[in-house]
Amino acid sequence: MNKTVAIAGLGAIGLPVARALDEGIVGLRLIGVASRDHVKARAKLADFQSEPPLLDFDELAEADIVVEAAPVSVFERIALPALQAGRIFVPASAGALLPRMHLAKLAIQTGARIIVPTGALLGLDGIRAASEGPVESVSIESRKPPIALAGAPYLARHGIDVTELTEPLLVFEGNALDAAAGFPANANVAAALALAGIGPVRTKVRIWADPGVTRNIHTIHVEADAARFSITVENVPSAENPRTGKLAALSVLACLRGLVSTFRVGS
Repeated sequence: MNKTVAIAGLGAIGLPVARALDEGIVGLRLIGVASRDHVKARAKLADFQSEPPLLDFDELAEADIVVEAAPVSVFERIALPALQAGRIFVPASAGALLPRMHLAKLAIQTGARIIVPTGALLGLDGIRAASEGPVESVSIESRKPPIALAGAPYLARHGIDVTELTEPLLVFEGNALDAAAGFPANANVAAALALAGIGPVRTKVRIWADPGVTRNIHTIHVEADAARFSITVENVPSAENPRTGKLAALSVLACLRGLVSTFRVGS
């Protein structure tokens, strides 16, 4: 039997995922989408083979799987109904989950599941495995084109202007929890790393605004009892939203396929 899917948000992540489901993925069926702007949403859905209905955020919980790919401001309006209904909740905005870990407690009470996609970062399987034993440190350094960081609350609060940079500037150094609060549209990678590993307080984050790069570049370093490893990922930014890499939508699709696949590789 197919699992039904509903998606919140039709931006750089939600729209490609919805389109792939519309074209057909064995074991999955798209039954609805939600967007704050119904006029724009209908225009985006006009060429679908089977145009899904537009739902309110709380109605998404009618599906077996609820995918969140929306602005952080509506995160709980999507998450709460899904978790209260015992659904599988797949948040693309991992950074929004860090300060809302009461949602994880709710999932335990209702039998719901929260599955965070790998997103723009590779190697989470290895970090999750290493974290079964002692881990000394986990850090991530992100370099992004200045346009991808413009408008972040942390920059505004500290009066940091990245629009006229001619050389790299370290704009943030701290832990993943503070990075998620200060860069809600940029820190999903750090948040996923923290959730897979040693938590948001111990996970160290450095964010650079670098006019010399055209891709979102993330480098992680892990020192653990079982292994020491480093991973660098260069993600091509989405044409629709430079804050989001193309890999993010593909990661959600891979996550959804894994929920219904009879053959799965990786822990």
